[in-house]
Amino acid sequence: MAVSRISLPVVAAVLALAGGIAAANPTVGGAAMYETKTIVENAANSKDHTTLVAAVKAAELAETLSAPGPFTVFAPTDAAFAKLPAGTIDTLLEPENKPMLTGILTYHVVPGRLTATDIAAQAKANGGKAVLTTVQGAKLSVWQKDGSWYVSDTKGGSAKIGPADVLQSNGVIHVIDSVLLPAG
Repeated sequence: MAVSRISLPVVAAVLALAGGIAAANPTVGGAAMYETKTIVENAANSKDHTTLVAAVKAAELAETLSAPGPFTVFAPTDAAFAKLPAGTIDTLLEPENKPMLTGILTYHVVPGRLTATDIAAQAKANGGKAVLTTVQGAKLSVWQKDGSWYVSDTKGGSAKIGPADVLQSNGVIHVIDSVLLPAG
Protein backbone atom coordinates (compact mmCIF):
# COMPACT_ATOMS: atom_id res chain seq x y z
CA MET A 1 0.00 0.00 0.00
CA ALA A 2 1.41 3.39 -1.01
CA VAL A 3 1.50 6.09 1.64
CA SER A 4 0.98 9.65 0.50
CA ARG A 5 3.59 12.03 1.86
CA ILE A 6 2.63 15.55 2.76
CA SER A 7 5.48 17.96 3.28
CA LEU A 8 5.87 19.57 6.69
CA PRO A 9 5.56 23.11 5.25
CA VAL A 10 2.17 22.21 3.75
CA VAL A 11 0.98 20.73 7.07
CA ALA A 12 2.26 23.81 8.92
CA ALA A 13 0.50 26.13 6.46
CA VAL A 14 -2.79 24.29 6.82
CA LEU A 15 -2.58 24.31 10.62
CA ALA A 16 -1.65 27.99 10.67
CA LEU A 17 -4.58 28.90 8.44
CA ALA A 18 -6.90 26.76 10.51
CA GLY A 19 -5.67 28.38 13.71
CA GLY A 20 -4.35 25.01 14.81
CA ILE A 21 -7.87 23.66 15.22
CA ALA A 22 -8.59 20.53 13.27
CA ALA A 23 -11.33 18.60 15.03
CA ALA A 24 -13.89 20.95 16.52
CA ASN A 25 -15.30 24.30 15.58
CA PRO A 26 -13.77 27.18 17.53
CA THR A 27 -15.72 29.39 19.85
CA VAL A 28 -16.25 32.79 18.21
CA GLY A 29 -17.25 35.90 20.13
CA GLY A 30 -17.79 33.82 23.25
CA ALA A 31 -20.30 31.55 21.52
CA ALA A 32 -20.03 27.96 20.42
CA MET A 33 -20.32 27.57 16.67
CA TYR A 34 -22.30 24.60 15.40
CA GLU A 35 -21.94 22.81 12.07
CA THR A 36 -25.68 22.20 12.16
CA LYS A 37 -26.52 25.93 12.09
CA THR A 38 -26.36 28.35 9.17
CA ILE A 39 -23.89 31.17 8.73
CA VAL A 40 -26.49 33.70 9.91
CA GLU A 41 -27.57 31.62 12.93
CA ASN A 42 -24.00 31.19 14.15
CA ALA A 43 -22.92 34.78 13.43
CA ALA A 44 -25.95 36.09 15.34
CA ASN A 45 -24.65 34.32 18.46
CA SER A 46 -21.15 35.81 18.23
CA LYS A 47 -20.62 38.90 20.40
CA ASP A 48 -17.78 39.82 18.00
CA HIS A 49 -20.02 40.04 14.92
CA THR A 50 -22.93 42.29 15.95
CA THR A 51 -22.02 44.93 13.34
CA LEU A 52 -21.74 42.32 10.60
CA VAL A 53 -25.12 40.83 11.51
CA ALA A 54 -26.74 44.29 11.57
CA ALA A 55 -25.21 45.07 8.16
CA VAL A 56 -26.36 41.74 6.69
CA LYS A 57 -29.91 42.48 7.90
CA ALA A 58 -29.83 46.06 6.57
CA ALA A 59 -28.65 44.80 3.17
CA GLU A 60 -31.39 42.14 3.25
CA LEU A 61 -28.83 39.35 2.81
CA ALA A 62 -29.85 37.26 5.84
CA GLU A 63 -32.16 35.05 3.79
CA THR A 64 -29.49 34.48 1.14
CA LEU A 65 -26.82 33.60 3.72
CA SER A 66 -29.29 31.24 5.40
CA ALA A 67 -29.89 29.37 2.12
CA PRO A 68 -28.17 26.04 1.40
CA GLY A 69 -25.20 27.70 -0.35
CA PRO A 70 -22.53 26.66 0.18
CA PHE A 71 -20.71 29.90 0.94
CA THR A 72 -17.28 30.85 2.23
CA VAL A 73 -17.51 34.03 4.29
CA PHE A 74 -14.58 36.16 5.39
CA ALA A 75 -16.33 37.63 8.44
CA PRO A 76 -15.04 40.94 9.83
CA THR A 77 -15.33 41.38 13.58
CA ASP A 78 -16.79 44.41 15.30
CA ALA A 79 -13.20 45.57 15.93
CA ALA A 80 -12.59 45.33 12.17
CA PHE A 81 -15.58 47.59 11.45
CA ALA A 82 -14.35 49.99 14.17
CA LYS A 83 -11.16 50.55 12.12
CA LEU A 84 -13.23 52.27 9.40
CA PRO A 85 -13.40 56.09 9.51
CA ALA A 86 -15.86 57.50 12.05
CA GLY A 87 -19.44 57.52 10.80
CA THR A 88 -18.83 55.00 7.98
CA ILE A 89 -20.98 52.25 9.47
CA ASP A 90 -23.87 54.60 10.27
CA THR A 91 -23.74 55.96 6.72
CA LEU A 92 -23.63 52.47 5.17
CA LEU A 93 -26.63 51.36 7.23
CA GLU A 94 -28.82 54.16 5.84
CA PRO A 95 -31.41 52.81 3.37
CA GLU A 96 -30.17 54.97 0.49
CA ASN A 97 -26.73 53.34 0.79
CA LYS A 98 -28.01 49.77 0.58
CA PRO A 99 -26.36 49.11 -2.84
CA MET A 100 -22.94 50.17 -1.50
CA LEU A 101 -23.41 48.10 1.68
CA THR A 102 -24.51 45.09 -0.35
CA GLY A 103 -21.42 45.43 -2.56
CA ILE A 104 -19.10 45.51 0.44
CA LEU A 105 -20.78 42.55 2.15
CA THR A 106 -20.92 40.36 -0.98
CA TYR A 107 -17.22 41.14 -1.49
CA HIS A 108 -16.62 39.08 1.68
CA VAL A 109 -18.46 36.02 0.29
CA VAL A 110 -17.04 33.41 -2.09
CA PRO A 111 -19.28 30.75 -3.66
CA GLY A 112 -18.55 27.25 -2.40
CA ARG A 113 -17.17 25.84 0.82
CA LEU A 114 -13.44 26.58 0.92
CA THR A 115 -11.75 25.27 4.04
CA ALA A 116 -8.26 26.21 5.18
CA THR A 117 -6.97 23.06 3.49
CA ASP A 118 -8.63 24.03 0.18
CA ILE A 119 -7.24 27.56 0.31
CA ALA A 120 -3.73 26.38 1.25
CA ALA A 121 -3.78 23.92 -1.67
CA GLN A 122 -4.87 26.67 -4.09
CA ALA A 123 -2.15 28.96 -2.78
CA LYS A 124 0.49 26.26 -3.17
CA ALA A 125 -0.65 25.53 -6.74
CA ASN A 126 -0.64 29.23 -7.60
CA GLY A 127 2.82 30.26 -6.41
CA GLY A 128 1.81 31.12 -2.85
CA LYS A 129 -1.46 33.00 -3.44
CA ALA A 130 -5.00 31.73 -3.74
CA VAL A 131 -7.07 34.08 -5.92
CA LEU A 132 -10.78 33.83 -5.19
CA THR A 133 -13.71 35.38 -7.05
CA THR A 134 -16.33 36.82 -4.72
CA VAL A 135 -20.10 36.87 -5.10
CA GLN A 136 -19.70 40.62 -5.76
CA GLY A 137 -17.57 39.69 -8.80
CA ALA A 138 -14.17 41.05 -7.78
CA LYS A 139 -11.12 39.10 -6.62
CA LEU A 140 -9.60 38.45 -3.21
CA SER A 141 -6.11 37.06 -2.66
CA VAL A 142 -5.23 34.77 0.24
CA TRP A 143 -1.56 34.40 1.18
CA GLN A 144 0.75 33.49 4.03
CA LYS A 145 3.40 35.57 5.78
CA ASP A 146 5.39 34.70 8.90
CA GLY A 147 3.15 31.72 9.71
CA SER A 148 -0.13 33.66 9.51
CA TRP A 149 -2.66 33.81 6.69
CA TYR A 150 -4.10 37.00 5.23
CA VAL A 151 -6.73 38.00 2.70
CA SER A 152 -6.23 41.07 0.50
CA ASP A 153 -8.67 43.22 -1.41
CA THR A 154 -8.08 44.82 -4.82
CA LYS A 155 -7.30 48.17 -3.19
CA GLY A 156 -4.29 46.75 -1.33
CA GLY A 157 -5.95 46.44 2.06
CA SER A 158 -5.48 43.21 3.97
CA ALA A 159 -6.95 41.33 6.92
CA LYS A 160 -5.47 38.63 9.11
CA ILE A 161 -7.45 35.39 9.17
CA GLY A 162 -8.20 33.69 12.46
CA PRO A 163 -9.85 31.63 13.51
CA ALA A 164 -10.43 29.83 10.23
CA ASP A 165 -12.63 26.85 9.41
CA VAL A 166 -15.67 27.79 11.46
CA LEU A 167 -17.85 25.18 9.78
CA GLN A 168 -21.54 25.87 9.10
CA SER A 169 -24.38 23.82 7.67
CA ASN A 170 -24.23 25.99 4.54
CA GLY A 171 -20.53 26.75 4.28
CA VAL A 172 -17.61 28.01 6.30
CA ILE A 173 -16.59 31.23 8.02
CA HIS A 174 -13.05 32.54 8.28
CA VAL A 175 -12.95 35.37 10.85
CA ILE A 176 -10.92 38.43 9.77
CA ASP A 177 -9.63 41.51 11.59
CA SER A 178 -10.29 44.18 8.91
CA VAL A 179 -13.05 45.06 6.47
CA LEU A 180 -12.18 44.41 2.83
CA LEU A 181 -13.21 47.00 0.28
CA PRO A 182 -13.83 46.41 -3.40
CA ALA A 183 -12.42 48.85 -5.95
CA GLY A 184 -14.77 51.47 -7.27
